[in-house]
Amino acid sequence: MATTLIGTTPSWMRMRISIIPEVASPSIFRQSCLFFNKRFRSSSRSFSISATAEDKAVRVRFAPSPTGNLHVGGARTALFNYLFARSKGGKFVLRIEDTDLERSTKESEDALLRDLSWLGLHWDEGPGVGGDYGPYRQSERNSLYKQHAEKLLDSGYVYRCFCSNEELEKMKEIAKLKQLPPVYTGKWATATDEEVQEELAKGTPYTYRFRVPKDGSLKINDLIRGEVSWNLDTLGDFVIMRSNGQPVYNFCVTVDDATMAISHVIRAEEHLPNTLRQALIYKALGFSMPSFAHVSLILAPDRSKLSKRHGATSVGQFREMGYLPQAMVNYLALLGWGDGTENEFFTLEQLVEKFSIGRVNKGGAIFDSTKLRWMNGQHLGALPSEELTKLVGEHWKSTGILTESEGTFILEAVQLLKDGIDLITDADKALSNLISYPLLGTLNSPEAKPVLEDKLSEFSADLIAAYDSGELLGALEEGHAGWQKWVKNFGKSLKRKGKSLFMPLRVLLTGKLHGPDMGASVLLLHRAETCGVFAPEAGFVTLDERFKMLRQLDWEALIKDQSPLESAAAISN
Repeated sequence: MATTLIGTTPSWMRMRISIIPEVASPSIFRQSCLFFNKRFRSSSRSFSISATAEDKAVRVRFAPSPTGNLHVGGARTALFNYLFARSKGGKFVLRIEDTDLERSTKESEDALLRDLSWLGLHWDEGPGVGGDYGPYRQSERNSLYKQHAEKLLDSGYVYRCFCSNEELEKMKEIAKLKQLPPVYTGKWATATDEEVQEELAKGTPYTYRFRVPKDGSLKINDLIRGEVSWNLDTLGDFVIMRSNGQPVYNFCVTVDDATMAISHVIRAEEHLPNTLRQALIYKALGFSMPSFAHVSLILAPDRSKLSKRHGATSVGQFREMGYLPQAMVNYLALLGWGDGTENEFFTLEQLVEKFSIGRVNKGGAIFDSTKLRWMNGQHLGALPSEELTKLVGEHWKSTGILTESEGTFILEAVQLLKDGIDLITDADKALSNLISYPLLGTLNSPEAKPVLEDKLSEFSADLIAAYDSGELLGALEEGHAGWQKWVKNFGKSLKRKGKSLFMPLRVLLTGKLHGPDMGASVLLLHRAETCGVFAPEAGFVTLDERFKMLRQLDWEALIKDQSPLESAAAISN
């Protein structure tokens, strides 16, 4: 990013200097400027900055504030920084911006670190890791900010402002009445040394204000947005240090990025206006400017800014809902980026290989929770069988459905039910559906009428006889081959096959008209009954209980669309 400063007066403004921000120790503002004399104070201040990008050792940073949960927008910013660093062989730095002492909490910081680690975005430098550019919490860097603020004061780029809050509010009101930007118009920009010393002697509180040229413009070449420019006459002299000695955000960020040798600043577009103030500070301190890339906001389906009113918005919430980290990373990467193909399925390693900041879109990306759920299902399906079984089994045990988290039953249940699971939490509903027996509701439904009218009562009597004789249970003990053999023989004895055989079997054994493979389902039910894997409160209806219910059904009442026996309903409940 080559930066050119063109000026008129005084001497530091008259220089024309080309800077390569990717190279340390720029030449701009090298000359000493102890203070601004009266000639400067009354003269015009004008400069223009333009920027382009060149290669340098890549160092990027993600700098969240620990004042709440990690929003998906922040997570995407972290991801883009991570991908850019990894794709360029650079460093990914994590810096905690905790200067808001009232709102910053240790709990929020811990949650941020946990969520980033869960996503797999491991930082090269930062809290818990260390590095050559620490400390990595702004609250631990106050001495550094004060040192650079004093440097600016000594060189004349900053002055003490003794204006009270009442005076500042009055300036804003006057500017508003005149329909002008709310720029500082107080006297302290041109105060004499005597006036300053008089206030210091009285102990009057003061802030540090940065002197902004009265006219000119700043122009940068944003890596995402292209050329962006601002006029300086809308800015006015701004505060870099508060009267309580605490540094202001834009000052902290500039000092941190510069002293940490950050080469590229990739951040949300809401920070774009901050670039003007930060650029002025970079130049005044003699720091090289990084390259900037401002990422568009993540929008809700109604194209408003994504917020809590639209549902889950934090990484922690999605983790608790059962989303996989690899699915979250994949989906967040696609919010504003693509590799130019139709492919939408990427691992983190593939994203590193294909990521380019030049392919990040300017426009806002719509957060589609339905697509995120679908993508999570794709990643679940891509997991090795052992890993998926372990995840689901541990979840079933943790929720209290099962008494164990591994074993043959769990392996077979996961294989049977996995196609209907987009989230780990979906496995609860899938398993509960498998072990339930809503026969009465099914038989009373309009969809079941053809099955009911196809001599289902006679079919039920034959099925009960096969169960009571031990024939069906014996077949189930032999596994899948035994089940298939029994079904074939049972169909022959009833002179039924195809749908006329399998539909009534499904209804009577599972209590449902639809579901996963019937044979595998019945075998699982039998296995569960024999191994006692379900917790008592899980609601498991055993095969024995199902046949008890079948024996008590009033088929005549069912056919006449009348209510079944209350005793049968009690068994079902």
